[in-house]
Amino acid sequence: MTQHERFNFEDQTALARRIHELGLDIPLSDDPGILLTSIDVGGRRVPNRLVVQPMEGRDAGTDGTPGPLAFRRYRRYAAGGSGLIWFEATAVVPEGRAAPTQLCISPDNLHAFRKLVSETRHAARESLGRNHAVLLILQLTHAGRYARPGDTRRPIIAHHNPVLDPSSGIDPDHPLISDEELDHLQGAFVAAARLAAEAGFDGVDVKACHGYLVSELLAAFTRTNSRYGGSFDNRTRFLREVVSRIGDQVPEILLTSRISAYDGLAPPYGFGVSADHPTKEDLAEPVELARRLRDAGCALLNISAGNPYYNPHVGRPFNTPAKGDHAPDEHPLVGVARLLRITGTLQQAVGDLPLVGSGYSWLRQHFPNVGAAIVERGRAGFVGVGRNALAYPDCVKDLAEWGRLDPAKVCEACSGCTQLMRAGEPVGCVTRDREVYQPRRRRPGKQGGDAV
Repeated sequence: MTQHERFNFEDQTALARRIHELGLDIPLSDDPGILLTSIDVGGRRVPNRLVVQPMEGRDAGTDGTPGPLAFRRYRRYAAGGSGLIWFEATAVVPEGRAAPTQLCISPDNLHAFRKLVSETRHAARESLGRNHAVLLILQLTHAGRYARPGDTRRPIIAHHNPVLDPSSGIDPDHPLISDEELDHLQGAFVAAARLAAEAGFDGVDVKACHGYLVSELLAAFTRTNSRYGGSFDNRTRFLREVVSRIGDQVPEILLTSRISAYDGLAPPYGFGVSADHPTKEDLAEPVELARRLRDAGCALLNISAGNPYYNPHVGRPFNTPAKGDHAPDEHPLVGVARLLRITGTLQQAVGDLPLVGSGYSWLRQHFPNVGAAIVERGRAGFVGVGRNALAYPDCVKDLAEWGRLDPAKVCEACSGCTQLMRAGEPVGCVTRDREVYQPRRRRPGKQGGDAV
């Protein structure tokens, strides 16, 4: 078992040496240029392979309308040059929000989302020229067991989980969401996708990662006497049927999903987990799911792992844990290698369907060198960064101009953004965007957080 270490690699040679010492499969390229090449997605030409991953800003109004900080954040992403911006988790029903300040799309605030899309595209064109056609994806979600639409939690669960229930304050007799309620919720996802199309988004993501409701259904092995539990077909039914219904009823919009291909939870409570040990992945089911989503019309998929409320290091290797968390008994590079391995296995299985890879921010200024090597080897179609986009929104422009990133601007994986989220504050980089977000930093409360 390796020990956790802080980032300490000023040059690529030092990073390569440590990768070799740990015996990990993390390739490096001296030329990150392939990341700046274009790629077709569902008939649309994306100007480069670099993606802003979905990160909740927790700065919406109480009705889910994007606020001023959300507009500022997406303008900065767009002006920074990324070819694809994956907008943060947006609830499809008010009771499905993870926080009272999470985005929630509805007919009443459609005008605000339309304005957000317009200003994002305008910022991209002003910064990079009229030919820079940034692709915009809206992530649609239901928070499930992590629902907190008001001041208190209102969990909605698909099955009981003895690992997660106690920390979520869920009693053994807490009711499960019924099949009939899930049938009805499918319609809410379709309605939200239609609104997203009207707002001007290019695509929608049916979110199936990080332990939220659709993700939890993928692992509903113990849900009995249900169309949505037990067998693989049943556990994946909700996601597959929602994707198919959106494709039929909103044909103008691109289809995708961000999937946790490995939950890291002891079986039978985790998806993509080896039956012998929760620290090992078994990707047979995630591979089959990816193939079925491709066949159902998905234009791309985004691959993640872990649960930010239980094992945050699995989905986002960090330098410093958030307050109240602890450093895991593994080197962050082990976590990076695991995410690269998982994405690569799925990419090879689905052929030309491009996948977005995760887990790059911990690598700091070296992430383009690793990402380029991954794309060159056909182990992903896109390279996504979340925390680094908060810290360094113009990293793509710098990469295009200088062929490298500025070490003084990269994310330090300090977990400051996570602490803001847990404190119920708007989320941003307390280090690189200090004037806006440092004053908001305070002791974290008991709210969770995703994707930062």
